[in-house]
Amino acid sequence: MIYINGAPADTGAIARAYPVAGIENLCLSKLAKSGYAYNYASVGELGFELSLRRATVERAGRLLRAGLNFETFREAYCNKRFWLRSPDGGFELRRGVLPAAAIRDIYENGRAYGTECATAMQIVYYGALLDTVPAGSFNSRFIGIRLMNWHDISAPLRETGMMRRASDTLPGDRRYFANPDVDLTAPELQGENVIDMGDGTYYGHGFGRLRAEQIVSQLNRARRPGARREAYLMDTAGRPDYKKLYGMFGGTARSTHPQAR
Repeated sequence: MIYINGAPADTGAIARAYPVAGIENLCLSKLAKSGYAYNYASVGELGFELSLRRATVERAGRLLRAGLNFETFREAYCNKRFWLRSPDGGFELRRGVLPAAAIRDIYENGRAYGTECATAMQIVYYGALLDTVPAGSFNSRFIGIRLMNWHDISAPLRETGMMRRASDTLPGDRRYFANPDVDLTAPELQGENVIDMGDGTYYGHGFGRLRAEQIVSQLNRARRPGARREAYLMDTAGRPDYKKLYGMFGGTARSTHPQAR
């Protein structure tokens, strides 16, 4: 159930502002049918989340097409015009480079980069936010981006690194496939970070866009001899704190619900 400022939302009216088969309406339908109460201060706050979720799914698809290579941190590399590779395999924004330009370069020149799946998830969320707010606002909030693991992500997106039990999972959520009996010679396959694409498929860097059973099958091939436990999709989700982000960027966001304007 969705509530706006304490009152049940007219989800039918809200839905008419979006494409019938779009990500926004898919999210609205799941939220409206849920037994959990989703509370928003305004239609604009809800619209911001819907827009950012759509942008997340779109950016995941774009990153797949960009040709970003899969590498372990030990072998990671980046475009030196925009980033410096740190000894641990992370990417640090070069001094004087605008954060928005550096993130865009990964999508435009993906083959100049190689990294693993957690970093790819960060790139997706940075890209999605860049599609939702003006570049100037993005640049002022994300000075000194460092791409590596969840400990390094900038504060406004820190919650994407926190996996929690969710009443509902939605398009744009980060999910995780665990491989508890992974072969120790392939530690990079101990699990796979993915983005829920909303159509029963998941984008995972190095795996592509696959259904859950296909990802499980691939991870199962990397189990140690005699393994008894199969890989599985965890019942948790990582997602941005949409309300916090709306408080930071809502006044400048390019794409929220028309009724909020």
